Amino acid sequence: MTAQLEYPDPLASDALLSIQDLWKVFGPKADRVPRRPDLARLDRKDLYQQTGCTAAVRDLSFDVAPGEVFVVMGLSGSGKSTLVRCLTRLIEPTAGSIYFEGEDLRAADEKRLRTLRRSKFSMVFQHFGLLPHRKVIDNVSYGLEVRGESKPDRRRRAQEVIDLVGLAGNEQLYPEQLSGGMQQRVGLARALANDPDVLLFDEPFSALDPLIRREMQTEVARLHREVGKTMVFITHDLSEALKLGDRILLMRDGAAVQLGTGDELVGAPADDYVREFVRDVPRADILTLRWIVRQPRPDEQLDGPELGPDVLVREATRLVLESDRPVKVVAEGQLLGVIDDEAILAVVADPDPSASRPQDG
Repeated sequence: MTAQLEYPDPLASDALLSIQDLWKVFGPKADRVPRRPDLARLDRKDLYQQTGCTAAVRDLSFDVAPGEVFVVMGLSGSGKSTLVRCLTRLIEPTAGSIYFEGEDLRAADEKRLRTLRRSKFSMVFQHFGLLPHRKVIDNVSYGLEVRGESKPDRRRRAQEVIDLVGLAGNEQLYPEQLSGGMQQRVGLARALANDPDVLLFDEPFSALDPLIRREMQTEVARLHREVGKTMVFITHDLSEALKLGDRILLMRDGAAVQLGTGDELVGAPADDYVREFVRDVPRADILTLRWIVRQPRPDEQLDGPELGPDVLVREATRLVLESDRPVKVVAEGQLLGVIDDEAILAVVADPDPSASRPQDG
């Protein structure tokens, strides 16, 4: 079974990054696997036994819109880190296409790729990769130095992004004098200094303590609001994915399992694997009222409070439970339906995510 999933996406026509039928296969005669349906449909174990090959990325297709935070999530071995390296051909794909602003990146020569990596893409890794003999400001400006910009210009730009990521006052320190969180901020500042169109994050916070990790997640969310960069964020952490992602691609064994918003994964899991993956998520913190709205009954009074469809269930709980009438869900003056105590309590107490899918009508 292939993993190419088709989802209606109103942003697709304006995609900044478009991936089609992408494969990365490791092993002898790897290019035969995508071309032969009998091999392409094999699972990981059978493929390896028959060919000696491993499909790290398997027939992926998706678009990333300008300004979107696109999260790729999966457990270890799911292929997510291989995927992000394929996007800029740090790892050469076996088959498929990668288009950036309409340009076929697989057709780009090495000179063009270097230009794109220096000006259009920046990557933030789990391991900070800071130069130990350089001070913070020199680490941040390193990419600009490689690009050939003058020292005054790169110092000015480096100071701008140092201020932006909350490192002001630490410009003259060396990496060994910084905490792990501060070192990761230096890595983030270095990625921003080139003013790229796309920021690629490969599990950047996995090595950090939980408290610092949450702080850095908040920092990335803040930076996205302020600078609006398109981001592709790789993680194995579901809470991180839900916190940061506009959309989430869940991978397993190199293949796509489900692509959607966080509330779609939680409210309408595609299969038992996704359902188990999101089982412990507090659904009231993720699902909005549009997931539990129902049509009013003929005898119900519709003079109760009003809320919008994008209000989180958690935020609506007190109002709904305290109201003696159903709460109306209204968008642009149109009544979408109502919410009552039963619907709220079903989300809070019912462990089955399928119970919170939108109702017909």
